[in-house]
Amino acid sequence: MLYYITLTSLCNQKCVYCGNTGDIDVRPINPKYTITELKRFLDEDPDIIICFYGGEPLLRLDLIKEIIDNIDASRFILQTNGLLLDRLEKAYLEKLDTILVSIDGRREITDYYRGEGSYDKVLNNIRFIRKHGFSGELIARMAVSSKTDIYLDVLHLLEMEDPRFDYVHWQLDALWDYPPYQRYMDFDLWLHNNYNQGITKLVRYWINNIIEKHYMPGIVPFLGISYSLITNKSTKLRCLSGIEAFAISTDGRILACPIAPEYSFNILGDIYKTSIKDLPNKIELDEPCYSCYYLWICGGRCLFTNKTKLWGLDGFMKVCESVKHLVNELMKYKELLLELIEQGYISVESFRYPKYPNSIEVIP
Repeated sequence: MLYYITLTSLCNQKCVYCGNTGDIDVRPINPKYTITELKRFLDEDPDIIICFYGGEPLLRLDLIKEIIDNIDASRFILQTNGLLLDRLEKAYLEKLDTILVSIDGRREITDYYRGEGSYDKVLNNIRFIRKHGFSGELIARMAVSSKTDIYLDVLHLLEMEDPRFDYVHWQLDALWDYPPYQRYMDFDLWLHNNYNQGITKLVRYWINNIIEKHYMPGIVPFLGISYSLITNKSTKLRCLSGIEAFAISTDGRILACPIAPEYSFNILGDIYKTSIKDLPNKIELDEPCYSCYYLWICGGRCLFTNKTKLWGLDGFMKVCESVKHLVNELMKYKELLLELIEQGYISVESFRYPKYPNSIEVIP
């Protein structure tokens, strides 16, 4: 199973859309357990996948090294803002299977959200790790908010040559803060006239590449959703929170979702007394997800937002409409994709992403 290990609640950035405060009343800043205690808990699982998480996990590079040196995981994943990637030594870069780097698109967009100079620093550090031992998957992980042009910003990252991202993924700046809509002049207008229209253009770009070049750009939501469409296989909650993915908080509590240590619904036990075999499938989604036709392909989108609904049911449904729009746009090309598969130009397997739990949520 996948385990998010929160190494610190501190971060070296102050992104405009982030709600992380490093509040010690919510959880300690740094782990209170030892790596020996963590290992004792994880050893019950024969196939451990570890995702280093924060805050900014590279602020605790010492713990990253200690965990890699002492815990026999099948894969190691890092979610990072990228500003400290040049501190990773070759021996540890070679042990990482996936790195997800926070970058929000074009320079002006990334720097607006994440601070002046962030874009250039992150790209320089990615070039560094590619030259010094990292050969795994590199994912651009975008946050999409009011200044984003989803079409232009995804294409910018996708078509970059140096460095080159293997995949691009994004999450909407929606439903995780209160009061609602605080970073939007008009969320409804942005969603319909900017975001949804950009998704339509982006799907056409993706399909045209498949038709004309038999090349499948690594747009994560398109891959995961299309795989479900062409195989007719229903999905669970795609982030696997509380199903096959769990987070270890700095105080040793086990959480279903790594972003919500303060919510009681999210607490499943602790590493001292809880058995791993008792963790999977403990949490059920709430309505309106179970009454929705799209559940079989969406999976519920996000456990945190399903449970909290910080923007109310009205705001929740607005974001659901964006997911339905995305699915419907891809559904238009289902028969075409099946024809290309039958003709041997592409394979069903090429749509299957992620190949292993790598902390990607798939549904924006």
